[in-house]
Amino acid sequence: MIWLGIDTANAPLSVAIVKDGQVVAEIVQNIKVTHSVGAMPAVEELFKKAQMKPAQIDAVAVSEGPGSYTGVRIGVTIAKTLAWTLKKPLVGISSLQALAANAKMFDGVICPLFDARRQHVYAAAYRGDKLEEVIGDHHDYIDGLLETLQALDEKVLFIGTDIDVFWDRIKEILGDKAIRASYTLDLPRAAELVALAEKRELPSVEAVHHFVPQYRRIAEAEANWIKEQKKVAE
Repeated sequence: MIWLGIDTANAPLSVAIVKDGQVVAEIVQNIKVTHSVGAMPAVEELFKKAQMKPAQIDAVAVSEGPGSYTGVRIGVTIAKTLAWTLKKPLVGISSLQALAANAKMFDGVICPLFDARRQHVYAAAYRGDKLEEVIGDHHDYIDGLLETLQALDEKVLFIGTDIDVFWDRIKEILGDKAIRASYTLDLPRAAELVALAEKRELPSVEAVHHFVPQYRRIAEAEANWIKEQKKVAE
């Protein structure tokens, strides 16, 4: 079975083609090119490197969020368009779980997180190589997350390109129980995304039409609009 994996949920970008459990081609990058400009060319380059055509894939896996509102939307839009056009099933995977998969050999709690601005994060926590969910995907203050992790009273491996933004605070609250993953694990890999998708039951092709991103919070523009409406109502 041939999979196409797409992850543009945050600043890094990764796309991969996996055939029968083997990575055929994969692109992973963390450069300052917006996904609206770079994502589709990366997919095209991927197929070129693999010497394959889109029609050859059997299913699509995409990072469904949380993360950058724009990044998630772009990845999901590309994935839905390809899946619907090619009449292939589409599987969504948590962007946090996909990142945690990079560190699945860690014997303990793995905490992937993304900067959601203003001292907020998107985060989750998993345990062991089976990525058993300890804390589900959510949007929280960094201190709220750390208090929850502190209550576990276990060593926690933090992973992601945004960890350094919060590292001083993480160490202040968790002390020696906080471990920084190697920077080599910080970038999400679309091949890991596919590996997670392979464990899911394939949905129908018709389900592609109803697939929606999982932002875990409303967009800032929508939040501002709601605030304005409340002011008007008052």
